[in-house]
Amino acid sequence: MVTASRAGAGDGEPLGSPEHGSARLKDVPMIRRHTIGDLLRRSAARHPSKTAIVYGDVRQNYADLDLMVNRTANALAARGVGKGDRFAVLSHNNHAFVVAYFALARLGAISVPINFMLGSDEVAYILEHSGATGMLVEEGLLPVAAAAAGPRVAVRGVIGAAGDGWEPFAAWTACDDASEPQVDIADDDPIQLMYTSGTESRPKGATLSSRSLISQYVTCVADGEMSPDDVEVHALPLYHCAQLHCFLTPGIYLGATNIILPGAAPAVILATIEGERATKLFCPPTVWIGLLRHPDFGRRDLSSLRKGYYGASIMPVEVLKEIATRLPEVRLFNFYGQTEMAPVATILGPDEQLTRLGSAGRPALNVETRIVDDEDRPVPPGVVGEIVHRSPHAMLGYWNDPGKTEEAFRGGWFHSGDLGVMDADGYLSVVDRKKDMIKSGGENVSSREVEEAIYQHPEVAEAAVFGVRDERWIEAVTAAVVLREGAGVTAEELIVFLRERLAAFKTPKRVVFVESLPKNASGKVLKRELRDRF
Repeated sequence: MVTASRAGAGDGEPLGSPEHGSARLKDVPMIRRHTIGDLLRRSAARHPSKTAIVYGDVRQNYADLDLMVNRTANALAARGVGKGDRFAVLSHNNHAFVVAYFALARLGAISVPINFMLGSDEVAYILEHSGATGMLVEEGLLPVAAAAAGPRVAVRGVIGAAGDGWEPFAAWTACDDASEPQVDIADDDPIQLMYTSGTESRPKGATLSSRSLISQYVTCVADGEMSPDDVEVHALPLYHCAQLHCFLTPGIYLGATNIILPGAAPAVILATIEGERATKLFCPPTVWIGLLRHPDFGRRDLSSLRKGYYGASIMPVEVLKEIATRLPEVRLFNFYGQTEMAPVATILGPDEQLTRLGSAGRPALNVETRIVDDEDRPVPPGVVGEIVHRSPHAMLGYWNDPGKTEEAFRGGWFHSGDLGVMDADGYLSVVDRKKDMIKSGGENVSSREVEEAIYQHPEVAEAAVFGVRDERWIEAVTAAVVLREGAGVTAEELIVFLRERLAAFKTPKRVVFVESLPKNASGKVLKRELRDRF
């Protein structure tokens, strides 16, 4: 036990004992508190005049951002929003999204970011499932929100002009009271509900606390070589855990400069890197491919870029090689994880990209990872099994779903649902999602392995492999392929090319050419749509 002596206290009395003044013990939690709302205040104290956010014509320093967050939080409190209330945000990336996120955290309210690509029925499901009592919506998405919001959603704000029953967000940011709300918030109180992408079924609400998130931020900063000097482009959706929690909030935590783009248009990203002399960029593989294929890639000055990150899905090896050739000064990182891990679990560093091709790296700073069989027993190196993690990053559980929470956390480890293999040096390779394994003619086929082979063809831009029901094969391996501009390869020629690289049972029975692959806003290919279509 830690003891101390001081004037007025008996020698050897424990710190925090009643003899040391129990009246003051109520202040200890506030003094020791480390929540999302606290991060911005500390950065504003360290870097008050430094540019925090750039969005269009808005350039806001840390001191002004901090005050605007307080004003918004007090406006929300005056409208009845308090600790533990769920508050949904349906919007593309913008300045208001960032302000609302931190304002809700300052109140201890639970923010619920919603995918802006969802229809009104899907949004209604999330509002109902989360029990949201408030909602902020971008003006262009107001019809979806209005159709989805039931009577429970009492506090309604709109980013833009007021609608019927929807108050303009600008009225909240103009609140007279700029003092910081005094709310008793614990580090492990729920602070956000992030709904999984739901590409296969109804989304689940991963419940995250400040402790989960900040543990993950520390991992990202340390293993991702992040710095207060970073000038970062944030182009992927902030409703998604990757952009919000691996990059934007760690950037705010450090005091970096954050450039918010409304979307991931390659031409805009490339122009922004040049115009803002950006040093740091995250994109999923599909967006990196789009950047490499865009005619502006060779025309823009990208020399300021020093750090690049990918995640959300697996990067084809051929694309990794191309990035290394065309952006040789960029230190590239692979962040692998899932929403339930807030989200990072393993990281592959820049010095290993070409020596560990296709690897997801090693367990990150605050994470333990292992591979288990169907009985949850650890398997030796080189054996495929399910990837499981143990970490303070992990969510508190699935909102209102103790059954799925218990299943995911069985045995004291979070079960990712991904299949992988770990080598003797502790490097993880993700084989596939369990649901993306194709059972063809009695053999298991990894869709990722087939995709890697397809990407070796010089005329292929993008590819997705999936199983289609078949009377003979049970599931027939099928490939949807996007060709590069001017390509002339036929389906038959591509199949011949793949037969030279894959076992017969792995070679696609059918290749179809498409103009583009269906993706969600975070860049993940929607294989369910491809299976339904073909």
